[in-house]
Amino acid sequence: MHRRLASRALLLLACCLGVHSFLASLAGCAGSSVQPGPLTESPLALRRVVLYRNGVGYFERHGKVSGDTLRLKVRKDQINDLLKSLAVVDRSDGKVLGVSIPLDPRALHELAMETLTPGQGKLAELLDRLRGTRISVETQWRSASGRIVMVERVLPSKPEPEPEREPEHEHDHGAAFEDYRLSLLDGEQLSVVLLSEIITLTVEDGDVVMQLDRRLDASAGEGMFQQVDLTLRLSGADEHDLALSYVAPAPLWKPTYRIVLDDKKPGQALLQAWAVVDNTSGETWRDVQLSLTSGAPIAFQYDLHTPRNVQRPDLSHSGADKQATVALGERTYDEAQDAPPPATAMPEAAPAPMEPEAQKGYAESDDMDREEGAALGAQKKDSAASRRGGKPGRGGAGPDAPAPAAPPPPPAVSIEALQASAAAQARAQRVAGLTRFDLTDRVTLPDGSSTMVAIINQLVKGEQVFLYRPGGSGQGYEQNPYRVVRFRNDTEFVLEPGPISIYSSGSFVGEGLSEAISSRDTATIPFAVEPTIMVRASYEAPSEQIKTVKLVRGVLEVEAYERATTVWSASGPKQAAAYRVLIRHPRRGGNYQLVEPPPNVEELPDAYFVPLLVAAGAKEGSVKVTEQTPRRTSISIWDGAAEQLLDTLLAAKDLDAALRARLQPIVDKRREMGRIDTEIDGLQTQQSELNERVNETRESLRAIQRDPRAGALRSKLGERLDAFLRDADAAGRKIVELQSKRLELKIELEDLLQQDLGTGK
Repeated sequence: MHRRLASRALLLLACCLGVHSFLASLAGCAGSSVQPGPLTESPLALRRVVLYRNGVGYFERHGKVSGDTLRLKVRKDQINDLLKSLAVVDRSDGKVLGVSIPLDPRALHELAMETLTPGQGKLAELLDRLRGTRISVETQWRSASGRIVMVERVLPSKPEPEPEREPEHEHDHGAAFEDYRLSLLDGEQLSVVLLSEIITLTVEDGDVVMQLDRRLDASAGEGMFQQVDLTLRLSGADEHDLALSYVAPAPLWKPTYRIVLDDKKPGQALLQAWAVVDNTSGETWRDVQLSLTSGAPIAFQYDLHTPRNVQRPDLSHSGADKQATVALGERTYDEAQDAPPPATAMPEAAPAPMEPEAQKGYAESDDMDREEGAALGAQKKDSAASRRGGKPGRGGAGPDAPAPAAPPPPPAVSIEALQASAAAQARAQRVAGLTRFDLTDRVTLPDGSSTMVAIINQLVKGEQVFLYRPGGSGQGYEQNPYRVVRFRNDTEFVLEPGPISIYSSGSFVGEGLSEAISSRDTATIPFAVEPTIMVRASYEAPSEQIKTVKLVRGVLEVEAYERATTVWSASGPKQAAAYRVLIRHPRRGGNYQLVEPPPNVEELPDAYFVPLLVAAGAKEGSVKVTEQTPRRTSISIWDGAAEQLLDTLLAAKDLDAALRARLQPIVDKRREMGRIDTEIDGLQTQQSELNERVNETRESLRAIQRDPRAGALRSKLGERLDAFLRDADAAGRKIVELQSKRLELKIELEDLLQQDLGTGK
């Protein structure tokens, strides 16, 4: 019972102190009465806004003021960004002496309220930071009041076994219980209370209560909209012509694109782009010069308004603790010192090189849909003419034939109409590696609203083709390619990532998304799946080919290539015109490179675009992609394995004829030396066996030398010994002859090896 009441008291207290998290969640919902004030209240008019894609914006104000001060009001949640970036220029004769911001007198108390940050802190931590604050608490058994001395964690004792019972709360499933001891000092009386026993806690310091309310309001979204006074002190003339600029948080601008394929001029497309701009600054932008910057500038938050104390060492006794030591005098040599080198001006930085133009080259436009429609229309026309008795393929008909139907009206959404309806007025320039769109017309945008600004309306090179990625176009389309639009960004702008709508033949046909596209780069945007075309891949077994041979001073260096070949094939219905499928062939790992690549192959960071052409009237086409990686081998010509390697070289079909002619004598002599070595090894083995038999026969003769009855045996053993000796002598003479011949071959081979033999193919 007591524990249940204590838990309920802690829960209620935590809810009271944690109301900020609840209010913070309501701040983003409809129904919140908190309305943000303007970002900056100033007599200076807003003249320029530059928006970025990193959550900040650059704001510039111009105007004339009288007197020696300029007072601004800045929202508290914007003050730190303004202090980081504030720049004031007095275009009259005066100067800006300084900028002053009043310090929040209760800023130091905020340190005690940090525990109220959503998701952080505990009741014990809050009370411990409020040491010295007078509070009163009530438990079920007693009351206590006084100033907070400390909050100590109670070490848990070994719990006694309790009988099994149902948990009272959903969170009470074996969770470890943590308690704290609160010490209060009231005069000379020190009271100690466990936090788990507290039912009610009252803070008697009104200033602390106000800080609690203020902190909770800030967490709920009210405090961040409070304004801070900022004063600029000016000198000089009575009237000042000021330009003030700063950076403040702002929503990123969002791009959206449209590509319209030109059916009349294949290879040409219309590229249109808009920027969606949001104004959440709290004030209306009236006739401002708007710029949009693409790229990835770095921006961060940094608190410059809140005071921070730094712990320093106490050096009060440093003077008394000092003691001088005796030092032995030194003499210096009277020599002229080298004068320091004169200061030189830093060289001017060279301008950054412009980005190179992407490789050009566009294949013919894909007319599959148009040709299919034309063929079908001609077939229906011939069929209708035959039923009326007319001749197929002609426009004329008999007298009873009905009047021909009127041609359909031209589509309202055409490339000419869209190009004429959009008026994009923007200039592009490079600023510190970023691309900035400067709109030529001024923009008016009310607070709390969004607008679409046209920034690109230009004809570019473009076409429609097919693209196959390994894995297909999704579930159920594992072997089907995408329909893609390929266009080159012929503008001066960097196209930021955004949705791209594709139009063709007067209507919408799909949409895609792309990463950032630099100026003069080519983009490939999938927008639909083509189910009538099937793409397959077959793989040939890896093979090894020798391409380079070098023989340098008896060391044979061979460079072999391991090849891997993939054959891509595409099949579909016969078409009157040829069509092209781009195969996104992934690169193999290691040092693999393309061998005799097909025409118009494009390199990607991790793959290749390999064009596969299906000829007109054909159902299928294929392309072979071969990759190879080198493997080097070095071996001495005298090594036993060199003979086999040389034989492999001569057997290679693609070996150069001149190299074969120069290599053949070396191979022949090395092969002959190998044969001699083999024969010598056999003769030496035979000679060793004969010598062993000679020794055995001699031992047998010694054993029967004095036996008068072994005369016949001695005669037989003597004849056998003579035969063994003759054979051993013959083997020895043969070995000497072969060694002499081998030496001659070695000398001849060394003469051939005096000149380095090297060639590569």
